[in-house]
Amino acid sequence: MENTWRWSLLAAVAPVTWGAAYFVTAHTLPATHPLWGSVLRALPAGLVLLALARRAPRGAWWWRSLVLGTLNMSAFFVLVYVAAQRLPTSVASTVMAVSPFALVLVAWPLLGQRPRVASLAGASLGFAGVVAMLVTGSVRIDPLGVLAGAAAMVMSSVGFVLATRWKDDVDVLTTTSWQLVAGGLLLVPVAVVVEGAPPALDGRGWLGLAFLSLVATALAYVAWFTALRHLPASAVGLVGLLNPVTGVVVGLTLGGERLTGLQTLGVVAVLAAVLLGQPALQARLRGRRAAPGRDHGPVRPPAQLTPVGR
Repeated sequence: MENTWRWSLLAAVAPVTWGAAYFVTAHTLPATHPLWGSVLRALPAGLVLLALARRAPRGAWWWRSLVLGTLNMSAFFVLVYVAAQRLPTSVASTVMAVSPFALVLVAWPLLGQRPRVASLAGASLGFAGVVAMLVTGSVRIDPLGVLAGAAAMVMSSVGFVLATRWKDDVDVLTTTSWQLVAGGLLLVPVAVVVEGAPPALDGRGWLGLAFLSLVATALAYVAWFTALRHLPASAVGLVGLLNPVTGVVVGLTLGGERLTGLQTLGVVAVLAAVLLGQPALQARLRGRRAAPGRDHGPVRPPAQLTPVGR
């Protein structure tokens, strides 16, 4: 049980830094260069991790890296960049909070991870909290920004589940480095054709890129994919609801945004959903219901779901 909390805390590193990444992107990088901004986020992070891993792809991992690099990195980063520039930090991060539904639905057929009732209840509660944060504010919503955020969420959910199914015996650090390098390299020719030369950045811009590349990408993705190897996708997806909570807090403290009463209740609902979806808490609740003397039979540990075809 302690181990599941440990993996959940590790997974939380990713959505917390991703929630802050919207603010950093909007306030330090130029809105006119989403392609180059995504290249400079993915490629340095991938090269740093590749230097640590010291392994080149082999066999099926050449094409797998291209697929995952597109879904999780290149196209995803571009869409997130657009969303961050067109939406307030709190709104941009909130759109991504419907990812638990996508992760649960994609993980069921691809990984054979049938969602528990508590996980679905947690996702529903989290979605309700997100809606409260999204529709009760006074800020005008840019439909294109919302569409970009939603598309990024769907792509990354498919990519995360495929990364879990294709894990094989290759460690997370190595596979993450391959995805980042592949995603960054795929974007370079597109960025040159569409945007021309890379943008000129000032000191603030380079500091923003350092955070985005090393913390919100290299560190965050290693933590996220590691957690996905030890927890059901539904549980990790619910931890991802910390993304909008972080976005709201950052927008409130640094961006001058304000929360209404309903938005505050939404934040509380999202945090409750994260806790409700954790396997350790679910196991404890099942253990209490099946306590000795209540004729519920012996307490059984939760089944370990294995990926389809493995």
